[in-house]
Amino acid sequence: MSKAFLLVRRALPILALALASSLTACGWFGSDKDETFTEQPVEVLYNRALDDLGRQEYKLAAKEFEEVDRQHPYSVWATKAQIMAAFTYYQSNKYDDAIIALDRFIQLHPGHRDIPYAYYLKGLCYYEQISDVGRDQRTTQQALDSLSDVAKRFPDTPYARDARLKVELTIDHLAGKEMDIGRYYEKQHQYVGAINRFRTVIERYQTTTHVPEALHRLVECYLALGVKNEAKETAAVLGYNFPGSDWYQDSYYLVTGEGSPAENPSGGGWFFGLF
Repeated sequence: MSKAFLLVRRALPILALALASSLTACGWFGSDKDETFTEQPVEVLYNRALDDLGRQEYKLAAKEFEEVDRQHPYSVWATKAQIMAAFTYYQSNKYDDAIIALDRFIQLHPGHRDIPYAYYLKGLCYYEQISDVGRDQRTTQQALDSLSDVAKRFPDTPYARDARLKVELTIDHLAGKEMDIGRYYEKQHQYVGAINRFRTVIERYQTTTHVPEALHRLVECYLALGVKNEAKETAAVLGYNFPGSDWYQDSYYLVTGEGSPAENPSGGGWFFGLF
């Protein structure tokens, strides 16, 4: 192999790198125009970012808030820009980027006055990603953990009240997921698996709207398995706690074969006469 050929062969990677650099600079690879930021006063950068945020130019605003932090890292404006960059990502539904920015802010400024808001905004990032009950609920659990943390850590802040409300809604959503799985098991005649799911709702999510149905589904499953005493006891609990519920009406009929508790000649109103 000639030396000339070896020199050419060795030069090919260098030539290729130079060509790639040239093409990149000319925009041949379809990349966005490179945004360059020259050294500028912090107030100019920050106010420009605010203006872009107001125009809903979220991508540009986020870059500019981050540029404030990069050019003036030890200024008061840099700290504000960090939380504003996170908020900008949140506004544009870039939840993962927002969470990363918020975690960094929390780590760097644990005693800052905006720390309650940072925790709250992180909880919102998870909360707004909650999907329907038919899907994986990992994000729902993360929302529950984050919002519960806000309520516990900062109970006297304006964010705690909304966090507590969203915690209740999140818990109801998790209970709905358990109900969805339980109903599926019941339809497949997998009654033991269904019972476990319905009992989870009753024991872990007692304050949710799903409890009356969970009790009724337990009655159905117990009767399907032929354990009538458990069915009667469960129906009694349902009648005691939710006497006006339609689910109780259905359970009463299943256990007694009678029309409704109101028609019970004993006048007890529910299952006391069955034991």
